[in-house]
Amino acid sequence: MPAVVVLLGALALFALGYRFYSAYLAKRVYRLDPAFVTPAHAYRDGVDYLPTNKHIVFAHHFISVAGAAPIVGPAIAVFWGWGPALLWVVLGTVFASGAHDFGSIVVSVRHKGKGIGVLARDVIGARARILFLLIIFFLVTLVNAVFAVVIAGLFISNPEAVLPVLVTVPLAIGVGQIVYRRRTAALIPSIIALVVVYACIPLGQMVPVTVDPIAAALGVEASVVWIALLFAYTFFASRLPVWTLLQPRDYINQHQMVLALVVIMVGVVVGMDTIAAPAFRGDVPEGSPSIFPLLFITIACGAVSGFHSLVASGTTSKQLDKETDARYVGYLSSLGEGTLAVCSILACTAGIMVFSANEGTAWADIYVDWEAAGTGAGGKFVQGVAGFAANIGVPEATGLVFASVVVVSFAATTLDTAVRLQRYTIQEIATIVADKAGGGALHRSATFLARNITVATLIAVAFPLALSLVPGDFALGTLWQLFGTTNQLTAALALSVIAVWVTKRGRNPVAILVPLVFLAVMTSWALVIQAVRFASSEEGIQRFLLAPLDAVIFGLALWMMAEAGIALRRAYRDRGTGTADRPEAEAGRDGDETPEPAAEGAD
Repeated sequence: MPAVVVLLGALALFALGYRFYSAYLAKRVYRLDPAFVTPAHAYRDGVDYLPTNKHIVFAHHFISVAGAAPIVGPAIAVFWGWGPALLWVVLGTVFASGAHDFGSIVVSVRHKGKGIGVLARDVIGARARILFLLIIFFLVTLVNAVFAVVIAGLFISNPEAVLPVLVTVPLAIGVGQIVYRRRTAALIPSIIALVVVYACIPLGQMVPVTVDPIAAALGVEASVVWIALLFAYTFFASRLPVWTLLQPRDYINQHQMVLALVVIMVGVVVGMDTIAAPAFRGDVPEGSPSIFPLLFITIACGAVSGFHSLVASGTTSKQLDKETDARYVGYLSSLGEGTLAVCSILACTAGIMVFSANEGTAWADIYVDWEAAGTGAGGKFVQGVAGFAANIGVPEATGLVFASVVVVSFAATTLDTAVRLQRYTIQEIATIVADKAGGGALHRSATFLARNITVATLIAVAFPLALSLVPGDFALGTLWQLFGTTNQLTAALALSVIAVWVTKRGRNPVAILVPLVFLAVMTSWALVIQAVRFASSEEGIQRFLLAPLDAVIFGLALWMMAEAGIALRRAYRDRGTGTADRPEAEAGRDGDETPEPAAEGAD
């Protein structure tokens, strides 16, 4: 199959999805109102709540959610053939991810920019809040651990990429100062910053950066040093106001994403490469995991991802200038991530065969078994992109550095956002504990944690740091599957919040319920399979850590689904009888959706 046919077909379906399906969601399901006063205006504080141009918000949301996962997941999942992976990416993006991300932003905006955990309380019930927050805590811990390992691995295998990546941070801070201090447009400064980043690629090739001397002095592996440095960086970066680093680097990375996609797409068209992998792999090696349900867990981001609801309700909704921007930011970001996932599929089935190191190698020998599929999955994408770039005259060595910079930049941005979101989650949990404790030492400790950003951020960093330092292939083997399962479970739970919210307002929730039921079934199935495997493993860390963790997550999920089911049934019974169905309520002029005028104490 020519790669260009697959690429153009996927893009055409995405365009149709935005033109028609997102319009249906905006008009019939979410009923966007341009007159609604968004939380960014009602609670403006210049730190978290800040009315922002929709293009910049799009850049933030897109780059925060389009980290390493839509690259790594498809790079592993093509093990079963490119056909199933492509179908799940396209259908999941159009009908699940778009509705999920779009809806998460809208519901949060209609509830004062609250996070999805708090929304679970407001929409479903009081118990749902703590259940959802605990699941979110596990998810974000896994996200941060996995992404840190991916970045460390790419830094070790491609030290030439370290310098261009590091340069991005001071450049982003400079762009932030120019844009928000001088009130100028972000387009030109961010493009200039990106040019400087790529101008540093030759310098990075001349001066590759390694931490081998430090690792040798400490008696540890280089990955340990890189992971420690990454979490030290995110500790400080996640505490800065969003306009200082987060937003400007997102905008720079948006241009980088566009450039990367252009390089891949032009390389596909010019090279006219043929996909070397089978559409459906019939000779799957014995002992390999079943495509059902693991395909839908392995590809999380890139089809639908619960992490997106955390970004949508945690940071994006607090920056939305107009409610109508939610369609552009939420649905289009999903399509952008789906496009990246399609490019990852093509890079790992067509572009990787153009890479010179694989000349004369059969694709099946690269994906010889399940372990080989997961080993260096990000590196397979990097090689594939370098192969496509070679089709348009880019030297292979330069293409490798370029692709590594792209992957690391996206993953690092997600780390920044995720640690910030984890801090919110920890403080929310501490607030609940303080309220329940009533008094005494527990109340004082929880109150201290709820108010102390430094301690909350330290906890947000410590847990993923510990997980990512577990030796062996734990992080990108076993941990990836647990991350994917928890991620999809969170998506199902977020969809349950959206479904109840939509139903309460007398609208048709089918567009939300279909992906909700599908994800609930697949994630529950996967959690059971993984629990059995962990419990029967000879490895102590799987038997005594992951098996109980899997069981706890599954138990929380069942409880949360039961709460959601009860709330949904109640919403069906009461639909059309409350004030939320009146037009004035939908315009934000009635009920608990009305923003308060005061901005102090936001979030």
